[in-house]
Amino acid sequence: MTAPAVDWRLIAEEARPGPMQMALDEVAAETAAAGGPATVRTYRWEQSCLTLGYRQDPETVDWAFCDREGIEVTRRQTGGGGIYHDARGDIAYSIAVPASRVPGELLDCYHLLCEPIFDAFDRLGIDADYVDEATPELYHPACYLRELHPAHDVVAAAPGASEAGAHEADAPARRKIAGNAQYRKRDAVIQHGSLTFSVDAERHLGTFADPPVTPAAFRDRVVGMDELTDADRDDAVAAVADALAAWVSAGIDEAAGNRAVAGTDETTVTPDVDRDGSWTEAELERAAELAETKYRDPAWVRTRPGSDG
Repeated sequence: MTAPAVDWRLIAEEARPGPMQMALDEVAAETAAAGGPATVRTYRWEQSCLTLGYRQDPETVDWAFCDREGIEVTRRQTGGGGIYHDARGDIAYSIAVPASRVPGELLDCYHLLCEPIFDAFDRLGIDADYVDEATPELYHPACYLRELHPAHDVVAAAPGASEAGAHEADAPARRKIAGNAQYRKRDAVIQHGSLTFSVDAERHLGTFADPPVTPAAFRDRVVGMDELTDADRDDAVAAVADALAAWVSAGIDEAAGNRAVAGTDETTVTPDVDRDGSWTEAELERAAELAETKYRDPAWVRTRPGSDG
């Protein structure tokens, strides 16, 4: 049997405040779960923002620094450590899809939804892959300074660095270039991620309260695209958008190895993607409400939901 195709829309990079971006991710998941279009999008932070992991302790934030520097703080639905985002250094993306169209196993689903991200790096000539061995953490509250795990952490090598040479003492280290996370909501999966275009170690570390890491050590762990390619930021954003569109057009079931849908013998037809996709007025109203009542609410941002694993 052939299951009905899911409609997809690609929403080009929009600049909005951090709480609104988190709200739009949640709304995209609600839309996909309700039978509306699945969404792939790129986005940019209208002002600098620190997004806290779901269970992150607010005491790890330097609130005075963030207030003084005009850095907004919000809390994500996804776990992990805090990430500093700004309009140039960060390229954000998200994918919202019905849960029935992706693997139920978290790691399998994560790897499927990361495929277009690796394609984007390939398009830019960046040698990116999952880290090949665990790397000890430097500072737990910061996403980019946590332990690097082969299952999900994405690192990149300097041009000319080979896998074989990566273990040699004089070889350039492979450094983290992307943070990605996902959650499920109302029969939909949302994955969002932060791809580093340019590293601002001082400001990133400044958002945290007394981190025991120097800017030099941060730069030894994290790399930006601008160190690895001559492409400018607009080119990098276009590569991410093109990769997302190509991944959708190829069919996510094909990408998953012609996996049957939802454990049945059904397959999907190859979908089309609306590259000029947009939000409905109802979605924007719902997102604006969520941004004010949840993602800017001190009870959400400054209260720790549970212990940070």
